[in-house]
Formats: sequence, C-alpha cells, structure tokens
Amino acid sequence: MQRLLSRIRLPALGAGLRAGLGGGYGLAGLRADVMAGLTIGTVAIPLSMALAIAIGVAPQHGLYTAIIAGGLIALAGGSRFNISGPTAAFVVILMPIVQAFGLGGLLLATMMAGGILVAFGVSGLGRLVMYIPYPVVLGFTAGIAVVIAVLQLPDFLGLVIAQSADHFPEKVAGIVTALPGVHLAELAIGAFTLAILLTWPRLRLPVPAPLVALALAAGASWGLEQLLGPSVFSVETIASRFSWSVGGLSGSGIPPVLPELVLPWRLPGADGAPLAVDFNLFRALLGPAVAIAILGAIESLLCAVVADGLTRTRHDSNAELVGQGIGNLVAPLFGGITATAALARTATSIRSGARSPVAALVHALVVLAALTFLTGLLGLVPMSALAALLLVVAWNMSESRHFLHTLRSAPPGDVAVLVVCFLLTVLFDMVIAVAVGIGLAAALLIGRMASLSHTRQLHKAAEPLLQDLPDSVAVYDMNGPLFFAAAERALAALRLVDPEVKVVVIDMGDVSTMDFTAIVALQSLITDMNSRGVALILAGLPARMILKLKRAGVRQRRGQLAWASSLAQAGTRARRWVA
Repeated sequence: MQRLLSRIRLPALGAGLRAGLGGGYGLAGLRADVMAGLTIGTVAIPLSMALAIAIGVAPQHGLYTAIIAGGLIALAGGSRFNISGPTAAFVVILMPIVQAFGLGGLLLATMMAGGILVAFGVSGLGRLVMYIPYPVVLGFTAGIAVVIAVLQLPDFLGLVIAQSADHFPEKVAGIVTALPGVHLAELAIGAFTLAILLTWPRLRLPVPAPLVALALAAGASWGLEQLLGPSVFSVETIASRFSWSVGGLSGSGIPPVLPELVLPWRLPGADGAPLAVDFNLFRALLGPAVAIAILGAIESLLCAVVADGLTRTRHDSNAELVGQGIGNLVAPLFGGITATAALARTATSIRSGARSPVAALVHALVVLAALTFLTGLLGLVPMSALAALLLVVAWNMSESRHFLHTLRSAPPGDVAVLVVCFLLTVLFDMVIAVAVGIGLAAALLIGRMASLSHTRQLHKAAEPLLQDLPDSVAVYDMNGPLFFAAAERALAALRLVDPEVKVVVIDMGDVSTMDFTAIVALQSLITDMNSRGVALILAGLPARMILKLKRAGVRQRRGQLAWASSLAQAGTRARRWVA
C-alpha cells in the first residue's frame, strides 16, 4: 500500500496561474488581462442567465456559477486561458436532474461530480480522457446542439406547451401541436435579437454581440409596450417569469444580493420540499454525477487543448481536472450550478488579449458587479431574446461544417459511430451515446488491429539463412500484435502443418505485444504440436515476452520447445534436433 501511495503524484494546484504570472508578467500583461476580462464578463452575463433558464432554474444561479466556479477554477486549474462557467453542453444532462430532483438535487449531483473530477485528476486520468475518438465527441456535441435548439423554440415563438414531456420525440410533438398559437410579439423580438446576433460580428466592433443584442431587445420590447400598451404588445421577460424571496424580502427577476452559503440538501427538491438525504438519493444521483464529471472532463480538456493551439502554450491536464472539481464542489454551496470550461468564451478571451488566469478572475468580478448593480436592468431582458441567443450558441456548438465533412470523407466505420452517437444523444441521452460510441469505436479499433496480425510460411529457397534446412523443418513469420482478437487468426495457419514436418520455427521478432489470451492460444498450439511429434522454436522474442511466457508456465523443453534470439540461431537448433 505504501509503495502504491508513493507512486501517486498529486497535481500542482494553480499550475495555470503560476505559468501565466511567470516569465516577466507585468503591468502590460495585467492591462491586457483586465481588458479581456471586461469583454468576456459582458459576454458571460447573458449566457449564464440563459443557460440557467434552459435547464429549468432561476437565472441568478447561472450568475453565481460564473462568479464562484469561474474564479476558483482560474485560481486552482491547470490552464492559463480556460474561462469556466455554465455551458450549453450540460443542458441535456442537467434538465432531467432538475425535473426529477429539483434545484437541491442538481446542486448535490454537481458536488458529487466535483469529487469525481478531483479523483480523476489525482489518479492521473487527465490524459486518458483525451483518447475519446473524434467521431464520438462530434456526434454527441452535434446531438446536444440539436436538442438545445429545439428546446428554445417555445420561448422563441411564444408557444404555450400544454403538457411537459420527458423524452425528446414527445417534446417535439408538443411543440408541433402548439405551433398554431405562435405569439407574434415574442417572435418579432426573438427574430430581431437573432438578426443582431448574426450581423453584429461582421461590423468588427469591440462591443460583444450578445450584450448589444439583448440590450437592444430589452429596450425595443419595453419601448413598444409603453407605446402600444400591454394589451397590444407584451412579451415575457426575466422579471415577469421569475420571482425571489430572500431574508423576508421578495421581488421579481433577479435578487440583488450576493451569493450566500446554503447547503444543497436544504433546498427544494422536485416536490418543493427539502431533499431527504439518504443512501437511495445518492444512489439515484450517482449516474448523473458520473455523466456530469465525464462531460466536464472532456469539455474542459478539449478547451485547454484548443487554447494551447491558439497560444502555443501547454496546460496541466490533471491539475485542470482538480481545479474543475474544486469549482464544482464549492459553487453549489453558494447556489452555483455545474461549471466547466467554455470554448467560445475562452477563444473570445484569447482574441481579446488575455495573458493569464487573471482575465478569468476579472470576468468573475464583472459578473459580480452586474449582480450587485444591474439586476433591475437584467430583469427587462425578454425570454425570446435569450432563446435567440441560445439558438446561436447551439448553431456554433453543432460544428455543422465538420459534421458534414466527416460524413463525406471519413471511413464507413467512423461515419457509423458519428451517426449512432448523434441519434442516441438526440433520442435518448448523452451517457448512452458516449458509452455506445466508445464501444463501437473500440470494436472498430480491435478489428483494424486484428487485421494487422498474420502468419505466413517462409520459402527456404528465398532466405539465405534457411536454404540448407531439411524438408522436415518449416519456417513461419508472425507479424503484428498478438492479442485476444488476433491470436486465433494468427495461429490458425500453424495448425495446418505438413505431416512430414518435425520442427516448426516461428519468427516472432515483429510481434509487438502479446496478451494472456494469446499466451493461452500459444500454449494450446504447443500442446497440439507436441502431441503430433512436432517441436517448436520461437525466434526473436524480446525478453519481456519470454518472461510473460515463463510466468504463464510456458518453459523450454528439450526436443519440444525452445526460444532463440535470432532466426539463424533457430535454424542451427532445428538442424541439431532433426539430426
């Protein structure tokens, strides 16, 4: 046990912060980080609110996440540039948790996921997460984007859904049924916001498009309502949908109070009553917590890799996982929901000149300032405008260009993995999609690796070292990895040896690996050959494989089995055995 513990290397907390502040960081770097933080903070405010609403909780919980988790992860993580907070990828996972367990259940599941992320980082699994195949990631990402986009249609169109549904096909059916009741005012504001979001970036002005679009949408809806009257023009806003009650005070919209310490299990569950904390609750939340942790790890590390490519830096993957875990352990204690690194916000921060995690800290302070001073204005934002913002987020998340390119140019097996992951994400959920996708990708890899393993008989006349061998000696060349999927196939040719052959030499110098299934198959072959009076000589095996065979009980026996360091030595021994 002590030896095992001595091999565990704990990730260096704050690796990203130390790397960012080292190497001559000064006033110029601080100025660049502050400007980048101001920019990304203004982007994060509407996105945090919209994503919180999308999963079914009040908008302030998204702001709490950007403040608490965004700041903590920047301090403790392993990336210099990752900006963390609520992300669109989690909508399809978190929404069912809220529906089944309420806000308290969501925050408790987030804390459990935070603990799992810390365990991932401490155990060094950061690199393993990056081995998930690209078609799997692209498939479930595109599937999540489709689900998010469809779920925004009721708010975008002002539809009234008669009955909430749990499954995606039923939700689509409910939206289609409600289409005749489109609210023209909601649609107009949503379309107006969408048009600004799509056209503003082309002007290349320094003000972020989400801030401009939502501000103009709020101003337009308020102005038209004042001009035409609520009976003619009215749209639903954050203030009209959400209400709050804190410390005896109450109001509508977003509470103008700072995040306060609260235990998740004291918050309401799906039935409105505080959660009953017991083993059954933890067992029910374990699956969602694992899904949150896996998706959080994938998205955070992919974001860090992209940031490294944009800035020519390197991140510490295990430290980043520990930082993400700490953020998700602490944020729920202050009402924050699940957080992970956000690729779009990270890229925006880099393009704005960020140099270090100080930019992420400034971004958290900007959100904190908005929560303190601008809650009245934030309450005026129309719900259809937020839906339009999430439609753009879903489109950018879908990677449609890469999706179509993969469908056209990838091998058939990879296309199948992509399509299966996409459909399973849309029709069921991401956990099933990732599990099945990785299984299919692994099966394809096993098939491809097995096809590399083969055995062929060498013609002694074409080999100078073998020309004087008698006819009773046969020589075979074995290539490729010898593992469970390839062992029988590679050894099958040796079972058809001519009855006149008394010694078989197998050149195994090109066998790269051998698992226990292959060892058992080789043992069976040796026993079968020896029973027919045929001896085997294994040539070119490295010492590590010979050691494996010895540990499995496969040992040299004079006249039956031997190893040789080279084909020439094997030929010499074969002549002696035949003589």
